[in-house]
Amino acid sequence: MNQENNKNREMLRLGLPKGRMQEEVMKLLADAGIKVTPSGRGYRPTVSLRACEAKILKPQNIIEMLELGSRDVGFAGADWVEEMRADVVELLDTGLDPVQVVAAAPTELLDSNELPDQRLLVASEYQRLTEDWIINRNLEADFVRSYGATEVFPPEDADVIVDNTATGSTLRANDLVIVGTLLSSSTRLYASPIAMRNPEKKIRIENLSLLLKSVLDARKRVMIEVNAPADKLDSVVSLLPCMREATVSPLFGDSGYAIKAAVPKEILPELIPSVKAAGGSDVVITSLSQIVP
Repeated sequence: MNQENNKNREMLRLGLPKGRMQEEVMKLLADAGIKVTPSGRGYRPTVSLRACEAKILKPQNIIEMLELGSRDVGFAGADWVEEMRADVVELLDTGLDPVQVVAAAPTELLDSNELPDQRLLVASEYQRLTEDWIINRNLEADFVRSYGATEVFPPEDADVIVDNTATGSTLRANDLVIVGTLLSSSTRLYASPIAMRNPEKKIRIENLSLLLKSVLDARKRVMIEVNAPADKLDSVVSLLPCMREATVSPLFGDSGYAIKAAVPKEILPELIPSVKAAGGSDVVITSLSQIVP
């Protein structure tokens, strides 16, 4: 019995999201070298981490389980943490699945893109966020809870909705105009405060966060390798916005230097011509899988 209790205390309990954010989270884990294998018990995949068991849950349930301590670490959207006012520890903003929580209304209801001075009915899955918005806007309004497909409520069943949107296309398709932005959200890694008070679990949770961050950082950068003659070395190195210092090695026969640096991917269109103009040659760009400073 004691061995079983010790095993349960050591087991890291991971919450994986069900729904739209699942694919991106699974890819992030795979890129970090963490294999998630579906099992016959659909919601309980196996994970290639020592003493770790995983369960697939709705993000809202992951937040609840983290707060209660039945999950140690898991992925969820910041919008639901804010809505539920959950006591959880944010470890990492992955930046994945970015959305905004907005208020929107039918165009025919608006006067110069402003809400009319009348009592309104506002539909949303986000009760607390919506009620806070109503108070902050000094609106006369009643709240009605939706259970998905919130955008179809207006105009017959609600005047205004509060919902999350990535591109706004669904709102536009339903002739809805954004009249307020409540918050921005994305998929984030959260931990249970209870687990973070366990020294062993805290280390393992922070190591998981480090691995995932290394992948996210690598996605933003590439490795540039370039050769330069001795008299052009300083000019070429000065162009490279590396993480710390560029790596410089002498070429065979003292014919110059080889320079390597991890640089932001988005600056390549300007960087490569500048490096060539400064005297660099034999430029090679390589994708990165993980970066740990």
